[in-house]
Amino acid sequence: MAAALVLIALISLGYGQVQLGPAEVWASLAGNGDAVTSQIVRDIRLPRILTAMIAGAALGLAGVLMQALFRNPMADAWSLGLTAGGQLGVGLAVAGAAFAGPAALSFVSAFAGISLTLGAAIGVALTALAMAALAKRVGSITLLVVGLMLGFTAQGLVSVILHFANRAGGRVFSGWNDGTFASVVGGDIPVLLIPVLAGGLLAMLNAKGLTSLLLGETYARSLGADVTKLRRLTLASVVLLVAPVTAYCGPVTFIGLIVPHFARAIADTARILPLLPLAALSGALLALAADFVVHLPWEQHFLHLNAVLALVGAPVVILLLLFSPAMRGQR
Repeated sequence: MAAALVLIALISLGYGQVQLGPAEVWASLAGNGDAVTSQIVRDIRLPRILTAMIAGAALGLAGVLMQALFRNPMADAWSLGLTAGGQLGVGLAVAGAAFAGPAALSFVSAFAGISLTLGAAIGVALTALAMAALAKRVGSITLLVVGLMLGFTAQGLVSVILHFANRAGGRVFSGWNDGTFASVVGGDIPVLLIPVLAGGLLAMLNAKGLTSLLLGETYARSLGADVTKLRRLTLASVVLLVAPVTAYCGPVTFIGLIVPHFARAIADTARILPLLPLAALSGALLALAADFVVHLPWEQHFLHLNAVLALVGAPVVILLLLFSPAMRGQR
């Protein structure tokens, strides 16, 4: 998997609307290429490829955590309403700029600004705080249902908010909402990577407790686990993994849902610790492969990232439901 990841990354550096040979790619990476080629490789394609790998790994890890926490094979970041919270934050930012005037909307349209990123991050964080407060009072299954309802509510509010915004604001939101790894520039990579690394480290520290939680809260408590604290720390880890990805890349779908099943199939175990590196690799590989398909030299460019992921993810989920006894609630 690691070899496949490196191979697709190298191919992606040279293949696209402008095709470059291996020598040109290497010269650009080494700083010896011409100005145009170097700009394509180092300023456009390399940040996009790194973003795809970071985002895919983060969403894969978040999916493992969510499915373990809720003991539900269909749980992911959508289930907590985190992604919808990010959509609501961006919707409010866009609508506010539209009402403020053309200059503000022009600033929001330029994704190099902090507007959409900040709006999404605030939306995800506020949703996570609400879920963490609820986690003190309700169980995991109830929390999952509440998260879904919060997500539907946020999406409804986004629709209402955009109804009162102008068309330009709607186009800005739609561009972010389609999901893309191409909006991140080189300087944004550390800002995206640091919270993801923190979330991954926190996930590893809580892996043993999450494994015990798979057999129920009573069993986990009998082993000395503080279930309430474990739930909060896991939610914090999910936020650290999901919030920066949603903020910079939009609501990327399906990766967090299907990657944990790939990881479990490869590892042949439900233990969380060995699943984490496999989920990170699988998520990075899936995200990078989907991004590669999106940026092939199509004559007419209408493909979107989430559309490609849906074409892969939906059949996988259907096959899992048809052929996996665990997914059907059987043992």
